[in-house]
Amino acid sequence: MRELTAAEEKTLIMTFKKRFAADIVETIVDRARGEVTHVIKKGAILGVCRALKSEPDFKMNALSDVIGAESGRSDLRFEVIYQLLAMGSRMRLRLKVRVGEGEEVDSVTSVWRSAGWAEREAYDMFGIVFKGHPDLRRIYMPEDFEGFPLRKDYPLRGYKDEFNPNGEER
Repeated sequence: MRELTAAEEKTLIMTFKKRFAADIVETIVDRARGEVTHVIKKGAILGVCRALKSEPDFKMNALSDVIGAESGRSDLRFEVIYQLLAMGSRMRLRLKVRVGEGEEVDSVTSVWRSAGWAEREAYDMFGIVFKGHPDLRRIYMPEDFEGFPLRKDYPLRGYKDEFNPNGEER
């Protein structure tokens, strides 16, 4: 993937900010990586993604990944990160949504079917619930597994049970 030129970066940021001004919480530019990240209001992510895919100014026709992460903040514990790509121009864009414990974020599977498995992974590992996902169930862990193993509060050795006698007590 090529780096954005300074002019392309500026145009992309300004066009995005103009179109989605009411939905942007923060914009982060990492010039070393040639990446732009827009932190979006949680309730706006589905509409923003639909527009980014369909509007001629953006044409972000590929979703390369959806990633769940723990933010380290107590109020908005999790982040959902969306890596977008415009295949024609080869420009990349990253969106980020911050989600509190027990909150839901809209699924983007209606925009990009490729989000399905990645959203399931974020659900399975962190417990992030994607509202409107067509099949939100665990993808790695057994259905009866308790907890979410990539959370920072999950014990390093796991919980003690019949298969893990060295784990921590619940």
